[in-house]
Amino acid sequence: MITHVVKRTDTSDPGFQQLVHKLDHELWNELLEDQATYDPLNKVPDIKTAVLVYVNNEAAACGCFKEYATGTIEVKRMFVQKEYRGKGLSKIVLQELEQWAKELGYHSALLETSIHFDVAINLYKSNGYVQVKNYPPYEGFEESICLGKRLTIE
Repeated sequence: MITHVVKRTDTSDPGFQQLVHKLDHELWNELLEDQATYDPLNKVPDIKTAVLVYVNNEAAACGCFKEYATGTIEVKRMFVQKEYRGKGLSKIVLQELEQWAKELGYHSALLETSIHFDVAINLYKSNGYVQVKNYPPYEGFEESICLGKRLTIE
């Protein structure tokens, strides 16, 4: 495990913006996903619940959540820079987002990812998420898989 610092922030944070720019670049240019469809659904302006993980004072991983429905959050924009992948940072981000959501009184979490992102799907499933029916706005999106989890207080 590498030494890291976790920061709760918002989506206007320059570190968050930098990582989301890299995420979008990767989605558009490397993964060849149908980003014309998904890009409008991935906008996260003015969200006050974002998490950054810093390694050596560099923003290395991020994620955020927004309220989806009363008591339910939607996890968005999970990303780890390539050079930091495989070091457990995505799990740190996910667990911090879940803890924050619980502190704010939320009891469940939803998220959407691509059926092609095996590493992401495995991360979520290994952290207690199960596949659920695609929720709006992802209904009928054949490239999407939606997952959900009950957030319990330990």
